[in-house]
Amino acid sequence: MNSRELGPPEPRQYLCYRAPGVLEITGSLEKAFWECAPWTDDFVDIEGEARAAPRYRTRVKMLWDDAFLYIGVEMEEPNVWATLTEHDSVIFQDNDFEVFIDPDGDNHDYYELEINALNTTWDLRLVKPYRDGGPALNSWEIPGFRSAVSIDGTLNDPTDVDRGWSVEMAFPWAALAEYARCPAPPRDGDQWRINFSRVEWDVEVVEGRTRKLPNRPEHNWVWSPQGVIDMHRPERWGIVQFSTAESGQGCFVPIPAADAKDSLMQAYYAQRAFREKHGRWAAQEELEASLPADVSLILTPSGFEAACVPFDEVGLPVTWHVRQDSLLWRGDPTAANS
Repeated sequence: MNSRELGPPEPRQYLCYRAPGVLEITGSLEKAFWECAPWTDDFVDIEGEARAAPRYRTRVKMLWDDAFLYIGVEMEEPNVWATLTEHDSVIFQDNDFEVFIDPDGDNHDYYELEINALNTTWDLRLVKPYRDGGPALNSWEIPGFRSAVSIDGTLNDPTDVDRGWSVEMAFPWAALAEYARCPAPPRDGDQWRINFSRVEWDVEVVEGRTRKLPNRPEHNWVWSPQGVIDMHRPERWGIVQFSTAESGQGCFVPIPAADAKDSLMQAYYAQRAFREKHGRWAAQEELEASLPADVSLILTPSGFEAACVPFDEVGLPVTWHVRQDSLLWRGDPTAANS
C-alpha cells in the first residue's frame, strides 16, 4: 500500500432534496422537474485533482421522494458510441456511467449499476469489496428500476460532432431496502455513501466505425475521488444527505464519527500492508508506527478487530469497529453481521 492510501481525499458532499412531482423519464434533464436540484461538482480523475482534469465535463443531479431515488447525469462527449445491448453485459467495456450505493456505510452489501448510451444496464450487488474476497452477484436485480438515455447528437456516427449524452434513472427504495440495514426511503438528515464513475476509452475511427485504441487503459472520472484506481472502496465514496427542506435551504450536518472511521480504515490498510509483507496479521505493538493513537487492536480466530471510541452527538462515548474484511460497525462486537 502506498502512502496515498492512508490519506485519501475528503469525500464530496451533496444535499438531496425532495422531488417536486412525478418524473417523466426521457433521459433529458431539460425539464422543470430538475430545476430545484443542485449540480454536483464536476467530475475529476479517480485518483484526485493532482491528476489531469477530465477532458469532458460530467455532472449529476439527485432528488428523492417516498418511492424513488432519482439520478440525472449530463456528460459532454463529441463522439457518442455504444455497442453492448444485452442486460448484465460488462458495460464498462463501452463508455459508460456507473452508480455505487452503500446505504448504511459499513463497506458491505452495496449496489452497483452501469449504463451505456444504448440504455443497456448491468446491475449487481457486492457482499463485500473485491479486495476482501467479495464476489459480484450478477443475479441480483433491481425490480422497478427505470432509466432512459437522451443523445445530443447521433449515436454511433463518428462523421459528425456530438454534444454529449444524458441519463435519467429512478432507483426504487423497495429494491434498495433489501440489504440497506437502514430506513429506505431515508429520513430527513440521513446520510448514504454514494459515488459515480464515468468510464471513457481512447478511440479511433476506422472505416467509418469507432473502435477502442488497443493497449490503452480506460479513463476513470468520478464525482468523489478515490485516491487510487479502484471504485470498490466504499469508505471513500461521497456523502449524500437527504433533506425535506426547501431546495437550497438545507444544512449539511457533520458525518457521525468521521474521524474514528478514518482512523479505523487507516488501521485496516496498515494491517493489509503488514500481512502482504509478512503473511500474517500484526499484533498492536507491531503496528505502533502506523496505527492511529486512538485505535486499539486485537487478533481474532478469523483475523483482527480494531476499535475506536469517539463521543457521539450528545457527548457519550460509543465504540466503532473494523475487522479484517473491512466491515465497519457501531456498538458491541457481536453486532457485526457475518
